[in-house]
Amino acid sequence: MAHAQIGIIGGSGLYKMEALKDVEEVEIQTPFGSPSDALILGTLDGTRVAFLARHGRNHTLLPSELPFRANIYAMKQLGVEYLISASAVGSLKEEAKPLDMVVPHQFIDRTKNRVSTFFGEGIVAHIAFGDPICQSLAGVLADAIASLNLPDVTLHRGGTYVCMEGPAFSTKAESNLYRSWDATIIGMTNLPEAKLAREAEIAYATLALVTDYDCWHPGHDSVTVEMVIANLQRNAVNAQKVIQETVQRLSKNPPPSEAHSALKYAILTNLEKAPELTKEKLGLLLQKYL
Repeated sequence: MAHAQIGIIGGSGLYKMEALKDVEEVEIQTPFGSPSDALILGTLDGTRVAFLARHGRNHTLLPSELPFRANIYAMKQLGVEYLISASAVGSLKEEAKPLDMVVPHQFIDRTKNRVSTFFGEGIVAHIAFGDPICQSLAGVLADAIASLNLPDVTLHRGGTYVCMEGPAFSTKAESNLYRSWDATIIGMTNLPEAKLAREAEIAYATLALVTDYDCWHPGHDSVTVEMVIANLQRNAVNAQKVIQETVQRLSKNPPPSEAHSALKYAILTNLEKAPELTKEKLGLLLQKYL
C-alpha cells in the first residue's frame, strides 16, 4: 500500500492542495467503513503526504455525519505519524480576528452525537488526554506560521477550542457562556479527530482559521454564510502556504511525540483473553502490544 508519514485533513474551504505533485487517489476501506472521500497522495516539495477533504471534496457531509473513525484509521493505514488538521472556526475573543490563525492547545467537548473511540466490543482503553494536542507538532506548526509573515494574519499560540455539535451556529447565550469559560475559538469537528488520533498513536495539531466572530460581538453582525465563505477562500490560500512550510520543517526534523506511545499504558483488557474479532478489527492499533 502507498505510504505517507504526514497527513493533512482539509476543512471547510480547503478541499484540495494546489501544490501537490505526482498525485494519486487512493480508495481505502477500513474496519469502520469508508472515509469522507478518497485520500489524495502526493508530493509536497519532495515529501510524500496524504490529504483528505474532511467534508468530502464537494462538501456533502455535515459535521455530525463525518466518519471520524474511518478518516483517522485510513491515515493510520497509510503510515501517517503526524496529522495537521486545518479547520474553519469562529472567534470568541476580540483579539482573534477573522483571517487570524490559532494553534490551540486545549479542547472543550460540547458534542452529543459522536463516536470518538475505536475501542469497545471487548477491549477497553483509556488514553491520557490532559494535553489533547501534540505540543511538539503544534510548535512546528506555529513556528511555520510565524516564519511566513502573512499579510492580515496574526498568529495566536495556544488557546481553547470549543467543539460544538452543530450544524447550526451558536446562540448568543451559548457564545457568551463559552467566552466566560475563557475559550478562544469554536468549531464543529476537531475534538473527535484529536481523540481518535491519540488512540491511533498519531501526533495531531489543529490549524484553526478564523472566519468570523461567532455571534457574541456587538460590533459585528451575527455570522452569515456569505461572510464565512469570503473569509474561507482567503484562509484556504494562506492555509496551503502554512501547510507547505510545516511539511518542509517536519520532513527535515520530525519531532518526538508522546502521542506515538499513547496506548502503552492505556489498554486495561488482557489482550490474550480479548475477543479475536475485536483484536482483528483493531489489529493496526494493537499490533505492537500483542
